[in-house]
Amino acid sequence: MSLDNIQLPPLVVADLFKNVLIDLKTTEQVIQNQSNTSLAYLGNNNKQICIVVNEEDAVYLKEDELSFLLGILAACKLSMADIALVNYTKNKPTYTVLKEEIKATIVLLFGVAPGTIDLPLAFPFYQLQKYNNQQYLYAPHLKELMSNKEEKTKLWNSLKIVFSLG
Repeated sequence: MSLDNIQLPPLVVADLFKNVLIDLKTTEQVIQNQSNTSLAYLGNNNKQICIVVNEEDAVYLKEDELSFLLGILAACKLSMADIALVNYTKNKPTYTVLKEEIKATIVLLFGVAPGTIDLPLAFPFYQLQKYNNQQYLYAPHLKELMSNKEEKTKLWNSLKIVFSLG
């Protein structure tokens, strides 16, 4: 085995180079299992932004999808410290649980239809929807977005509005 071909998962690399590659602007651990919440999530949730994904084969996301999500966050001037990443498959949260336990003001749904979290309304991909003092954005699964430039552009246009980016 050659040392030239070692590949580390993004979370390991981030932990090894936390002061160089990723600026979390915090001394807290990124993975939180808080006693005051029944939801398991990844991130520090500093800005009450909840990202809900639907991944059956991983605790949160597969490595390539997590890397893609980190790129999206960086483009939005955010980091893992700002969000709470929830895997619907592992938690089955409703929109009220996201509101009460995570205190989410912005909820991004990747591959999770609004009705799946019991939202009493339906809306198409990339349409910003306000409900219950929260802003929702529904988009395809991250795996689909990674390989489709047109869909990435639609997502980016919506994210610019959500996060007031130029």
